[in-house]
Amino acid sequence: MSYSDSIDIESTPERVFAIIADLPAMGQLSPENDGGVWIDSANEPRVGAKFRGDNSRAGDKWTTVATVKVYDPPTTFIFDVSWHRWPVSRWEYNVENAPGGCRVTETWTDRRNAILRKQGDSDGFVRAEFTKESIRETLTRLKIRCETPSQ
Repeated sequence: MSYSDSIDIESTPERVFAIIADLPAMGQLSPENDGGVWIDSANEPRVGAKFRGDNSRAGDKWTTVATVKVYDPPTTFIFDVSWHRWPVSRWEYNVENAPGGCRVTETWTDRRNAILRKQGDSDGFVRAEFTKESIRETLTRLKIRCETPSQ
C-alpha cells in the first residue's frame, strides 16, 4: 500500500530540500512527527545514516528508527522506518523543477506486516486515511514555510 501527494512551491529546490532533510524542522511541518535526531555516530544525512524519530498523536507518544536509503540533494530523500526492528514504512521526498519554483512529492509506503497493521489500525484509527491527510498537511506547511520571507 502506497500513497503520494504533490505541491508546487515558489522557492528553489535547494531551499525546499534543506528544510525537508532538517530533522528538527520536520517536527514543525508534520502533524505526527515531532522531529528527530541522528544516532549511531551519524550527524547529517547520508545513505546508511540512522535517526530516531519522535512521534505523537492523540496523546500517544512513540519513537521509531529510520535508515536513510537515498540522499541526493536537492532532489531525493528516502528513508525506511522501523519500530523495534519491525519494518513500518518508507518515506520518499522528491523535489523537481517546476514553473515558478519546484514541485515536491511526498510518498508513504506501508511496510507493516498483517499483525502490526491490525494492531495499528485498531480502535477506529486507519493509518492509511490518517497518512493521506497528514501528507497534505505536511506539504501545505512546507509550502507556507518556504514561501514566507525570512524575518
